[in-house]
Amino acid sequence: MQLKSIAYPACPGGPAHKWAKPGAGCRPAQMQTSGSKPCPCPSFKLREVASMYFTMIAVFLVILVVALQGSVPHRSDFPYKVPLDPQGLLELSWNVSYPEQAVHFQLLVKDLQFGLLFGMSDRGEFENADLAVLWSDGHNSYFGDAWSDAKGQLHMDSQQDYQLLGARRAPEGLYLLFRRAFSTCDPKDYLIEDGTVHLIYGILEKPVHSLQAINISAIHRGLQRVQLLKPNITVPELPSDMKTMEITAPDVVIPSQETTYWCYMAELPDGFPKHHIIMYEPVITAGNEALVHHMEVFQCAAEFDSFPHYNGPCDSKMKPDRLNYCRHVLAAWAMGAQAFYYPEEAGLAFGGPGSSRYLRLEIHYHNPLVFKGRRDSSGIRLYYTATLRRYDAGIMELGLVYTPVMAIPPGEDAFILTGYCTDKCTQLALPAAGIRIFASQLHTHLAGRKVVTVLSRDGRERQVVNADGHYSPHFQEIRMLKEVVAVFPGDELITTCTYNTEDRSRATVGGFGILEEMCVNYVHYYPQTQLELCKSAVDPGYLHRYFNLVNRFNDEEVCMCPQASIPQQFYSIPWNTFNRDVLKSLYGFAPISMHCNKSSAIRFPGEWEKQLLPTITERLREPVPRCPPAPGPRPAAPVPLNLGKLRRD
Repeated sequence: MQLKSIAYPACPGGPAHKWAKPGAGCRPAQMQTSGSKPCPCPSFKLREVASMYFTMIAVFLVILVVALQGSVPHRSDFPYKVPLDPQGLLELSWNVSYPEQAVHFQLLVKDLQFGLLFGMSDRGEFENADLAVLWSDGHNSYFGDAWSDAKGQLHMDSQQDYQLLGARRAPEGLYLLFRRAFSTCDPKDYLIEDGTVHLIYGILEKPVHSLQAINISAIHRGLQRVQLLKPNITVPELPSDMKTMEITAPDVVIPSQETTYWCYMAELPDGFPKHHIIMYEPVITAGNEALVHHMEVFQCAAEFDSFPHYNGPCDSKMKPDRLNYCRHVLAAWAMGAQAFYYPEEAGLAFGGPGSSRYLRLEIHYHNPLVFKGRRDSSGIRLYYTATLRRYDAGIMELGLVYTPVMAIPPGEDAFILTGYCTDKCTQLALPAAGIRIFASQLHTHLAGRKVVTVLSRDGRERQVVNADGHYSPHFQEIRMLKEVVAVFPGDELITTCTYNTEDRSRATVGGFGILEEMCVNYVHYYPQTQLELCKSAVDPGYLHRYFNLVNRFNDEEVCMCPQASIPQQFYSIPWNTFNRDVLKSLYGFAPISMHCNKSSAIRFPGEWEKQLLPTITERLREPVPRCPPAPGPRPAAPVPLNLGKLRRD
């Protein structure tokens, strides 16, 4: 990579810089000594001192970037890749260094115009965002760490934490390599955490003369969601008798609309015996990498002998109702995810007695540019073996029961609901040696913003099972955990979801509808047990008391007639501060109805109604961000790049 340093004017007779104004100052041709003639330059003034200062800065930046070039990762060292834009013109690759607590990025710009913006924000907004910016006036190009304020105005960051490592041109486009620490302790920077990260990008189609001249509301821009901090997991050895099976869409035409969920039914061969799935990976049709958003393979319920064939939109009225009974997840993939591996001692059973032959593939197509006639045969490739591993893996549902008794008032920015898997249930249902959770898939509907599951033992929170502080219902995947979580009889698993209903005018109740809500963690574990669902909901009797109380304090406005459903009663509540606060309080102290269910949907024997909430005497401490060692002052100045003259449209 070549860098352009700034050349300042010499003494009279020397070459003048094109930006220098007549009489603007000069530098001595040589150091003056006691025996030499004085330089004809005038004495230094403030402008001359400033010129020398900025010269030193430019030299420092050259030295800094050249030094960093030695730590540039090789192209093959970026295992994770995702297209940022629907056309695939921006392609991001990255790796994660846990020893360095840093992410290395490689951004391929296939059609460079006059620069780009790349960064992170809480939920994909361009306001209050943390950005790396490349911009050009058509002749000179610059790279810098910037941030945007609440109005979207860009500012150079006083702490340059996006560290440029290199830039090079290739036949396929421009490669930019840069580094960013997880935590910088800069209040203007985004804290990179486990879970979802909302990446944002913008393309500069016209030359700009300064960072502040960029108008982010007038540029082509978008967002992409990824899990940046992938777990560092050793890939287990695969057996020699491993076979593969592809569950793929049959050359479908992607509908010319922004969002489509496509369903396709497949079936296993007749008499297919029990096998273990030990790995799976995506199969993406070439050219559609930016359109296939996420995919899942579901196994159908074994209680039905057959399922109708179907190939079409999942929300079509033509879709047979029986397909709703295909909900047991076998595999799930989302953009940016790699292959999923089961631990070497466990595999996910499919086939054989008591297992349905029928599978449902669901693909989410994201087509914001409304491409027409694009054909697709994407899907998921399963790797399986007839040599069964020591343990069957299982999937258990944690969180809240799908019921309208759990509701969120309208206009809430962060309303919290919590579901419990109690010590009584785990004591009864788990083996003495416990289970090991190795993966997790968090799930809410459209109002979900945060999800976390915590393991509690003897009233003390011990470990976070999985957490996503920037959760998006539009980005759901099965995530391998950084470390296996051991759960023993008597432990509690507590799942908490945070919701935002600021855009809604009536209460949001729990249920299966997309405008209703869920709070679920599907944990993947071994060895498989009979316990398939360990969830809770508020006791219905206490909710009835809440409706009575609200009715008395609101002049009998709430419909309490016997035929009124729970949703109807919630919809009729005037949501003043009192009614909101009482509902929050109710969910925080009222007894719960526990669902400690077997795979047959029958509860384990015992008394499960009006159970007291678990008592937590000791909470986990919030993690304190680790600040990287101070590298010394880095001036708040962009790095000049020699990218040549950029094109004009």
